[in-house]
This record gives sequence, structure tokens and C-alpha cells, in this order.
Amino acid sequence: MKIAMANDHAGTALKNQIKKYLEEQGHEVKDFGTYTEDAADLSDYVYPASLAVAKGECERGIFVDGVGFGSALIANKIYGLYAVVCQDPFCARLSREHTDSNVLCIGGKIIGSAIAMEIVKTWMETDALTAEKYRRRVQKVTDINNKHCVPVK
Repeated sequence: MKIAMANDHAGTALKNQIKKYLEEQGHEVKDFGTYTEDAADLSDYVYPASLAVAKGECERGIFVDGVGFGSALIANKIYGLYAVVCQDPFCARLSREHTDSNVLCIGGKIIGSAIAMEIVKTWMETDALTAEKYRRRVQKVTDINNKHCVPVK
């Protein structure tokens, strides 16, 4: 699977650990930066990474900033992106099973690398549930997206 990754200065170290893990698992990672811990504006990196997911250039995205919310706020402005903030593996599993999320946002200042790696592993390995009630709920969110968001060209 091809994964878009992005971060700000608060997420550089953790992003690099996650990137290494994903590549070891056979995934292709497109790293949109930043690449240092110098102060950086999150949107400069998350926005182009989000567009890559929206355009189908990457199948999913994993974004790391200080808390995770900044990345999710940016990503969720983009048509077709369903970004979630996860701080434990249980939420990561549910975010895939119940909402079929395609972007995972993690807070590098909130959780340590051991938990982050479990979150990523769980999120990457979990499929969306196919029962009618989950498909119906996901479709309702997709309908809202299609009604109010503009497709990326």
C-alpha cells in the first residue's frame, strides 16, 4: 500500500519511526516532510499529503503533529478524506471498522512511540466492517462529503 506521510516539527522523530516500520512491512511511503525539528507550519506539509490521498496517488495517510488535531482539521477540509485522531489501539481499530477512515493523525507530544506503533499497526491491519449498518453509516458521511465538499482536480 502507498502511504502519504506528513508532520510538523513536533512529529518529526515519531514520523520517522513510523515510516521505517511501514517500509519494513512492505509499504511504500511518500514523505511530504518536514524533515527537521525546526519550527514549521503544519499545513505546508499536511495539505499536499492530503491532496495525494484525495487524488488517489496514495491509498492512505498518516500525519504526526504535536497533538494530532491540527492534522485532522486540515485533512478533513479535503474532499474524500476521513481523518481520525487516535491515542490508543482500541480507537484505531474502531476508526477503521466503523468509519473506514483513510487518514490517521497522531500526537507526537501526547503518546510515546511504543503506543504509536501499536496504533499504526492496528489501524493498518484493520478493515472496515461490512455489516449493513456500518456501510449505511459510512455512506451517510460520504453523502455529506459529496454534497458540501468540492472534488480535488
